[in-house]
Amino acid sequence: MFSQIKSGTLHGLDAAVVTVEADVSEGLPVFDMVGTLATEVRESRERVRTVLKLIGVPLPARRITVNISPADQKKSGSGFDLPVACSVLLAMGYFKSDSFDDTFVLGELRLSGEILPVRGVLPMLLAAKEKGLTKCIIPKENLGEAALVPGIRATGVSSIEELIEFIKRGTLPKPLIPSPEDSSSDEYEYMDFKDLHGQKAPRRACEIAAAGMHNLLLYGPPGAGKSMAARCLPSILPPLSDSEKLELMKIYSISGKNNFSYQNIKSPFRSPHHTVTAIAMSGGGSNVTPGEVTMAHNGVLFLDELPEFKRDVLEVLRQPLEEGKINVVRNRYQEEYPADFLFAAAMNPCRCGYYPSARCTCSVSSIRSYLSKISQPLLDRFDLCVEAKKVLITDLFGESEDEDSDSIRKRVIEASMIQKERYSLCSYNYNSQVPSSDIEEYCRLSASVKEFVKEMFENMDLTARGYYRILKVSRTIADLSGIKDVGKDHIAEACFFRSLDRRFWEAAL
Repeated sequence: MFSQIKSGTLHGLDAAVVTVEADVSEGLPVFDMVGTLATEVRESRERVRTVLKLIGVPLPARRITVNISPADQKKSGSGFDLPVACSVLLAMGYFKSDSFDDTFVLGELRLSGEILPVRGVLPMLLAAKEKGLTKCIIPKENLGEAALVPGIRATGVSSIEELIEFIKRGTLPKPLIPSPEDSSSDEYEYMDFKDLHGQKAPRRACEIAAAGMHNLLLYGPPGAGKSMAARCLPSILPPLSDSEKLELMKIYSISGKNNFSYQNIKSPFRSPHHTVTAIAMSGGGSNVTPGEVTMAHNGVLFLDELPEFKRDVLEVLRQPLEEGKINVVRNRYQEEYPADFLFAAAMNPCRCGYYPSARCTCSVSSIRSYLSKISQPLLDRFDLCVEAKKVLITDLFGESEDEDSDSIRKRVIEASMIQKERYSLCSYNYNSQVPSSDIEEYCRLSASVKEFVKEMFENMDLTARGYYRILKVSRTIADLSGIKDVGKDHIAEACFFRSLDRRFWEAAL
């Protein structure tokens, strides 16, 4: 007898619906699985055989063939156990032929028959909905993700015996839709700029960075507040749109984080330790999962003590910083994940941290060796570079006049709304994302401003990339001021934040 059940597999951030076909026929008692399967999918054969035997449903002494189509797509993941078991039982005549019509099935089996949660339920259910499926049977722990897909009747089961009993009775349990309050959230507790004393230049740089999603480098002596300024960044980012929230939900889903709350989700903040590996940064592994650059999508990726990171880890950042995505190649297969984030980094100016003050104990060769860890191509990708100077005692005494995050965020939101309206017909939302070929259209300069830009270009010895990044930052500064046309003041401020890195590096090297 022949049967088929719908299931799914992940391809990057998206998913594809596949068909699990089973046939039980005369022949030698062999259980075969075909269809371009990953190792964990092939292993489901033994799990299914053992589970069915232990629950009192042994496989017949006949030839059993399971095919997962289409054959030209690789199938991976541990969620095929349940659809394979159901398809085999259906082919054995254990269920009615229409038991799984219009139903998407997914779940991993333990040998005890317990059904375990799986990764990627949200993108797979979205794909199932696009294919016209109206019902799904998934692990109970994944019901929170199913609640985000309207139009699909989700049923959660905790064991295969429970599923068999429900199917045999001809009715499935009512879908369990968790309320938002039932879903936990591992959202980051943001720091507030009101706790950062002084540091007007870093504060301004953070505001510009958040408004236009510009990359930011902070440097200065220990204890100046570099890391704190970066950790305050997400507190002033504009709110996420519904599509951005859904993208983050899909990322969390394929990463195995199913304890999230859609209502409370905020821009992510990721700060990996400097010992992180290139694979952990980019994504990968035997079962390809997103790395830090993808987990920071639509948020902030912060690298503290930038020169301490390995060179191969920093080189991973090149593609995400230019394209907003990362291609992960493993075992002849390539997965593409989104990786569009605000890149913030902090560093000391030397190993002791006090160059160029008299307190510095580093030799010239030591300073050069330390700074040379940051390649010029990577340095060139920072739109804003600002020095966090030593905090003065006068900044700590008395009542603080520093703005809090809410005040700064209001200006950032207004600037982001201007950008989204300007780019409403484009594939990008922020000034930093505008292609170089389009930036002059949105950053039109008068004749006098053009002459000023030419002068700055020659004096600063800018690269073409540096020139376009200055225009983008200038556009953001003008948006923060609510001014339509970019003027000399906006260009000058953008050049100020661009020139700091050159003055610093040239003095050291």
